Amino acid sequence: MISVAGHFRLPEGTQDAFLPHARRMLAATRHEEGCLLYTYAFDAEDPHLVRVYEEWESWDHLAAHGQAPHMAIWRAALGEIGTYDRSIKAFEAGEAKAV
Repeated sequence: MISVAGHFRLPEGTQDAFLPHARRMLAATRHEEGCLLYTYAFDAEDPHLVRVYEEWESWDHLAAHGQAPHMAIWRAALGEIGTYDRSIKAFEAGEAKAV
């Protein structure tokens, strides 16, 4: 399994503009082959910080996600909104254990 985690920031006052794009992206991505989990969350202490978390069956599925048509729309929307301070990394997960 591939885990993707990170964050990006929204300029002040853009949360309302961000949400419709985020909802469309979530819906489209969650229907992609190999997508196990895909979510965004606002940080509880910083409403401009968006946390990203994803789980994919394989590197190939994650690569296909990067080429999906809705990714181009998403990237354009984030550019228009002016997101910044983006840091997102992918990791190959080993055995999972409940904690």
